[in-house]
Amino acid sequence: MTQRADILVLGAGMAGASAACFLAQAGADVLVLERESQPGYHSTGRSAALFSETYGPRLIRKLSTASRPFLVAPPEGFTEHPLLAPRGLLELATEAELDRVDAMLAEGRANGAAVERLDAAALRDTVPILRDGIFAAGVFEPEAMDIDVAALHQGFLRSFRQAGGTVATDAEVERIGRATDGAWHVHTRRGAEFAAPVLVNAAGAWADVVAEAAGLQPIGLIPKRRTAVMIDLPAGTDPARWPLSGDFAASFYFKPDAGRLMLSPADETPVAPQDVQPEIEDVATVIERFMEVTTVEVERPGETWAGLRSFVADGEPVAGYAPDTQGFFWLAGQGGYGIQTAAAMGRLAAELVQGRDLPEDMRRLGLAAAELAPDRPTLASGRDAP
Repeated sequence: MTQRADILVLGAGMAGASAACFLAQAGADVLVLERESQPGYHSTGRSAALFSETYGPRLIRKLSTASRPFLVAPPEGFTEHPLLAPRGLLELATEAELDRVDAMLAEGRANGAAVERLDAAALRDTVPILRDGIFAAGVFEPEAMDIDVAALHQGFLRSFRQAGGTVATDAEVERIGRATDGAWHVHTRRGAEFAAPVLVNAAGAWADVVAEAAGLQPIGLIPKRRTAVMIDLPAGTDPARWPLSGDFAASFYFKPDAGRLMLSPADETPVAPQDVQPEIEDVATVIERFMEVTTVEVERPGETWAGLRSFVADGEPVAGYAPDTQGFFWLAGQGGYGIQTAAAMGRLAAELVQGRDLPEDMRRLGLAAAELAPDRPTLASGRDAP
């Protein structure tokens, strides 16, 4: 027996959950299919979870700004806890990178972010473990915030269900086809079949795999591995007030976490979509780099993990109907920014799925649907990517 809906959303991670939530609240009958036994297993559940209006490419920064009102004051009943908590973001520059400091300050302020320049002494006051003589200045964004990823994700899923939506887990796609009735039919490996005239492809790192299963041209999505490791700090060291800190060269970042530090080499290693695992070499690399720039000696690493960040050729997200068929909507390529932009991307996607223009507040920020479309010219170079 085929279960039917107005809209099928493939993927219950942050992108799929947020879009499904806003679509269901608009009155659509929405069904979300999730290949894993729990939503958010691959990327949503493995994020460093920072909200910053200076982080990421141009459209991402605008989407982050558009998401701020929702994150600061979510709808009543969405969550029992605040979604944001104070953290701050510090970008560290060497003497040779000082021109980039000025450029980042100008760009951040133009986008409405509160950013300030810190000299070498102020850097060490802010993060006392930084070693002298390595970094000459930094850009500090005091209003960057930690995001409670679980509360945000569960809030979207709960609100979706309250609006009448359904999530089917363990629903890995086996076949997709568009039937003569004009609906997309999705067959899962467990034998279930689902159908709807609109299919939203929010499958994360698997989005191109889904498109190819549907007989459509991929968008050149490249999943990239990002590694993380926990370390302990010397006794008596309290990092609670330290910002998330990283260098302009993107060779590392670290973030306080319950009295410890989470380190990452900020790696972006292309991989096939999979349940990605950390590589020993990446863990060793970030620990070595961390000890070069700080006074901390790491005796042994703690827990390690890895997640996937998926990008298209121009690095910006994709949201829009496929040009080569009817009713197939792309919602992919959020990179490592899908959590901080989810409130805006979900609302934006819901409007576009329904055939409307972008919300007014996003148009005022300079966002345009054509810049997000899957057939935009800047994606052409990535369509044949491995």
